Parts: sequence; C-alpha cells; structure tokens
Amino acid sequence: MALTWAAPTLAEQENRQHSRIGRTDRIMSHIETILLATDGSPASECASEDAIDLAVQLGARLLVVSVLSAASRPSEAAVEAGGPADSRASLTTKAQAIVQRAKAAGADATFLVWEGEPGEAIVAAADSENADLIVVGSHGRSGVSRFFIGSVSDFVVRHAHCPVMVVRGTVEATRH
Repeated sequence: MALTWAAPTLAEQENRQHSRIGRTDRIMSHIETILLATDGSPASECASEDAIDLAVQLGARLLVVSVLSAASRPSEAAVEAGGPADSRASLTTKAQAIVQRAKAAGADATFLVWEGEPGEAIVAAADSENADLIVVGSHGRSGVSRFFIGSVSDFVVRHAHCPVMVVRGTVEATRH
C-alpha cells in the first residue's frame, strides 16, 4: 500500500491562515493581564519592549515579575562585610524602571519581586495573578550549554497554565 500526499491548494492554505488569524485574534482579545518575567539583563530587554507594546495595543495590565533566586541572594557574611547590595533592591530598581517606561507608553503597569526558583516562581506568579499571557525572554542558548545551565523559558512553556510568548534577545545582548 503506497501512501500519497498532495500539497494543499492555495485556497486551503489561505483558509488555514485565516483560521489561525481568527484564533489568534480571539486569544488576544481575551488578554487582560500580561505577566512579563524579567531578570533585568540586557538579553531580557527585547521581551520587555514587546510586553510593553502588547499591553498598550491590547489595553492590558502589565505585571512585571522578577525572581530573587536562592543562588542570587548575597550571604549574610557578604552583607556584613560590606559586600554587594541586596539583590532584591537591584531587581526592584530594574522592575520599577520597566514599569515607568510602560506607564509612559500608556500601559497600566505594576511589579512584583518573587523568591524561589525562577521557572517555578514565574508559573506561580502567573497563576496567583491570573495572568492571561506570560512574556519571557530567552538567552538563545542551545545544545550542551542549555542542557547544563537549564532554561527558565523552557520550564515556563512546559508548566504554565496560560499562553507563553518567548522572545529571543538580540545577539549583542546575549553576549554580555
């Protein structure tokens, strides 16, 4: 028994495209809260810009979430010795700057700083805040480095209960 496959006709391709556009329009029209997950890095800047633009276009609330992971918290000894400033303060400052840019663009925006493992915390924040869409950046790692480093965006895509938009950072930003 031979299997045959015929390429779709132009009309069939157009119908599929219109179906996808219609489905996308329906999804986008129901988005009231966009959660932007950011670590404040240059690589996450593209995701921040896209989330702000989308929030303005849809009239959605933008919730900027940064996660303070156990690995990024300074030790008590480092703080007592005059070491680096509290990571929470740094994340808060970066999140506030994004909120200010969003408000200047016309979006309703707020921020939260969560503690925990980044992927898990982002999914938990999205659930807690009833996010309709998560926007997360990707450093664009692949292969072995991604396997060993892990991927927050992959975790979020696999575990989130709402749509996730992954935005790849620019080549220049991912090199920093």
